[in-house]
Formats: sequence, C-alpha cells, structure tokens
Amino acid sequence: MGAITCKFRGTSLADAKAFHAVAEIVKSNPGRRFIVPSAPGKRKPDDKKITDLLYAWHGLVKQDLDPVQPRTIIARRFEELTKELNIEFNVQDHLAHIANEAANYAEPDYLASRGEYLSGQILARLLGATFVDPAQCILFEDDGDLDPQTYDLLGDKLKGPGIFVIPGFYGSLPNGRIKTFSRGGSDVTGSIVARASKSSLYENWTDVSGFLVADPGIAPDARGIGEVTYRELRELSYMGANVLHDEAIFPVREPGIPINIRNTKKPDHPGTIIVAERQSKEPIVGIAGRKGFTMINIEKALMNKERGFGRRVLSVLEDFGVSWELMPSGIDNMSVIIEDEELQNKTNAIIKSIRRTCQPDKVSVTPDLALIATVGQGMAGTVGVAARLTTALANAKVNIRVLDQGSSENNIIVGVGEGDLDNAVRAIYHAFTG
Repeated sequence: MGAITCKFRGTSLADAKAFHAVAEIVKSNPGRRFIVPSAPGKRKPDDKKITDLLYAWHGLVKQDLDPVQPRTIIARRFEELTKELNIEFNVQDHLAHIANEAANYAEPDYLASRGEYLSGQILARLLGATFVDPAQCILFEDDGDLDPQTYDLLGDKLKGPGIFVIPGFYGSLPNGRIKTFSRGGSDVTGSIVARASKSSLYENWTDVSGFLVADPGIAPDARGIGEVTYRELRELSYMGANVLHDEAIFPVREPGIPINIRNTKKPDHPGTIIVAERQSKEPIVGIAGRKGFTMINIEKALMNKERGFGRRVLSVLEDFGVSWELMPSGIDNMSVIIEDEELQNKTNAIIKSIRRTCQPDKVSVTPDLALIATVGQGMAGTVGVAARLTTALANAKVNIRVLDQGSSENNIIVGVGEGDLDNAVRAIYHAFTG
C-alpha cells in the first residue's frame, strides 16, 4: 500500500493521553505520513470545546468586551497539554500573536481556526513531523469555493520524506485572509490532503468504529456497516449520519481514494470502508433521519398544462434566498420541502409571493416534518423494497406524509411527523435486518 492520509477528530486529541495514542497509531504504520488534526475536543461531558471557546473569544471582542475568560481557559488547556507531553511550546506567546492578528478580522474565521493551528503545531512536535500551514496552500476563491490549484500547491508542500502535519478546517482567500470550512470541515481538509498527496487511503479516525445501519440511540441493536459507497454515504451523511462531513467525499471520489472510518480507542477494529462500488449485495446499507422541515403544498387545476409554473414557484424561493430539499408533484399539485433553518421567518412572505406570482387555487403549509432516507445501491435490482418499507411503517402506525424515490433508485425518502421519527427508523431498520 502507498501513502496514507490520517485525519483525527477532536475527541481523539482531547488530552495528553489521547495525543500519545494518536502518535502510536501514526507510528505503527510507516505509510501514515499525512496527518490532519482537529482542535482538541472535550475531555469530559461538562468540558468546553476549544473551537467553542474561540468563537466566544471572537464574540466578546466584537462587542468590545475583554475576552479574558475564554482566553484563560484556552491557555490553561494548551499549557497543561504541552507540559504533560513534555514539549517545548510557548502557549502565551502564540496566544498574544493570535490576539493581535484577530483584531484585524471582523469575521470569526481567523480565531475559529486557531484551535486546529495550535493542535497541529503541538502534534508536529510530538511526531517530529513537518508542519504545513493550510493558509499557504489550501486556497478558496472569492465566492468560497475551493481553488483547484490547491491540489498542486499542497502537493508540492507534501513532497519529501517523513511525516507531515496539516491542520484541518481552514485555508485562505485570494487576499490572504483566513477562511474556514463549515463545522466539521477538518474531514474535508483530510480529503483534500489525501488527493493532493496522491494517498492510496484516507483514514478518518474518530470515537466510533465506523458507520452503523441506524442511529444506535434509536435502534440500540443497530449493526455496523462494513462497506459503503461514496454515493450512499453522501445520502446518509446529509440526512443525519454525522460520522463524516457530507462534503468530504467530493475531493476523493474522482481519484477513487477509499475512506476508512476508524476508532482511535479500538485501533484494531477495521471500521467502515467507503469505496466507489461495494461488493456486498445487501439492498440497503443505512437508514438516517432528520427533523426540522416544512412542506409548502400548492394546488392548481391543469397545473401540468401551464408552462413555467414550477419555474415560477422556484424563482420565488430564489428571490428569498431559500434552497429546497425535495419537490414531489402530481398533475394538479406540487409540494416543496424546505429546511426550517432556510425558512426562518419567511414562510408567510413566501406564500404571499407564490399566490401573487403563480395564482394557485390553494396553498397550505405542513410544518414539523422529519425526513428519513433509506439508502442502498442494491435497491435497483431488488423487487419489493418500497413495499417492505411502507408495510413496516403501516404496522408501526406511522403516517407517511411524503414518499419520494430518487431516479437513481439508490434511496427512498419518506416524510413523517417529527414525533414519529424514532418509531419510523426502528420500523424500517427491523424490516430490512430482522
């Protein structure tokens, strides 16, 4: 096997003991050469995440208040860490520099990224590795998209022998200012590093042994997933299976680099491997659901004969800066399902605009909707999958408000009341695994 990129989640870097465990994992395989750390996570349930403290620091500065409390906690965490690791690293000097630089930023990105930066500096010293600052080689375009030249620039930085540490979560804009990915974006950094370094494998180390078919908090007997495709994982991650950031797939999918989800506390467990095509013939691999959706229902006689009707509805959403999730439709009706975070307080204004623009016979709203995705590439060649799913929900006394099957036949999405989410997931899980 060739070189391996390893990304370690914050839970894997919570304290000195965890840092030593990471070092042992890295050094146990000479192929593990490109290491992407997150900021240190919680040591115990009532602890504060370093990233949350950095956001609090920014918030206080923005209000012209003294950030002494979060800065003090951050300093104490990193000083304890370096002392226990017996590493020479002047935390106070670094924090003083960070404070000075942060004064130049109105946005939180710079401060938010410093947890990964400091974690990377410390881990590089522990491993005797070369530290690579993503600000110099992971580049965003002005619109926030990744600049394609990133792969060449970063690839050049990663040439040569030894181990390289590249902090996750951030890069820089064309003007040189720091920009972060969305929360959990260190997973994306790991994928970028894997592609730029031409790694043969991307190991994503976390606190679970891969993916489970369903949320164990809902289905306690949920079994593990040994193998899953990029496409299947994208569906599951987006719908709530949050072991991996849903955008982390894109950089590695084109070159076909497998992703292996591993557990730092059980390093011998094989975890879940993510590939282009899986060998398993199981019709489904996973079930995931999410609350927090609203459905806008639009009815109009002869809608199917009215050219541009759907376009006008979607143009209203575009005017309000709202994206949509699903759009099930019939001959004389269509529905648009929207995440509540997108809608905020815009629902009434959107409905008024739809009435004015499209002149429908009726517009109604269905709030408090949960979406459940049942995912598997084997659905396309298996008879009766939809029947098994709907029968299971009927037996569980769950009312289906929406039923949508993707054209690829890789997933079936059902919409149910938020109060029915857990019962529905359990019913679907046992229908396919019982």
